[in-house]
Amino acid sequence: MIDFDKIINTGNLYNFHSHTQFCDGHAPMEDFVKEAIAERFTDYGFSPHSPIPFESPCNMSMAAVDMYINEFYRLKNMYGDKINLYMSMEIDYLGTQWGPANEYFDTLPLDYRIGSVHFIPSFNDSGKYIDIDGRYPAFKQKMGLYFNNDIKSVVECFYNETISMIEAGGFDIIGHFDKIGHNAGHFQEGIENEDWYNSLVMRTFEAIMDHHLIIEVNTKAYTEHNRFFPNIRYFEMLKKSRATLLINSDAHYPQLINSGRLEALKLLGLI
Repeated sequence: MIDFDKIINTGNLYNFHSHTQFCDGHAPMEDFVKEAIAERFTDYGFSPHSPIPFESPCNMSMAAVDMYINEFYRLKNMYGDKINLYMSMEIDYLGTQWGPANEYFDTLPLDYRIGSVHFIPSFNDSGKYIDIDGRYPAFKQKMGLYFNNDIKSVVECFYNETISMIEAGGFDIIGHFDKIGHNAGHFQEGIENEDWYNSLVMRTFEAIMDHHLIIEVNTKAYTEHNRFFPNIRYFEMLKKSRATLLINSDAHYPQLINSGRLEALKLLGLI
């Protein structure tokens, strides 16, 4: 197990969430390593979207896993004297079908695991999981096709799936645990201000704390949308918690590996 607290305490030039050519990233792994070294990062982790049991344009294929592992070791051998590199996956939770606790991931030499919810079950197509994590126009279309435009039930399902993932275990870091708020807020303005929504977030946070998970503060949307995951309104709660906080950029482009991180670190009082 990586000593994340030690890494944090020795500096803030790290990132443990990034996506490259093996999933929906937009550059080869080596470009990210070179950028991290240029920015004087001390630690960098790769976390492609895990394989899942059906076709997805965002997830790596099962056939690509060995290529990913081999490329990681090549880069570690080449650049290991300049930066600490780590191999991971951001593992999708799909209820009883698939998730971080699946024994498949025990067969892989991963240094850590991120558990995230990007898919929830369709309301009118039994057993089919739908990606609700993309940009808003696609989300809006899916709301009509798969969820009867019932945004409250979609939000409740997202947080219930997240809590089920937490209880199933098998991962170290919980990724962007309130990300549904972004698309839900576009669909129904002000939804994140409603008491029932906040209760779901708090119930999820309590489950995270009960299971002693590392909490990711995800800065991917800061530059474009001026928001973090979790929402900045929960930063005081995070600051008072006993949880380890990792400030990750969820970078899909090398030039964005540090995007939003300094702002989040300042707001959390970590620098």
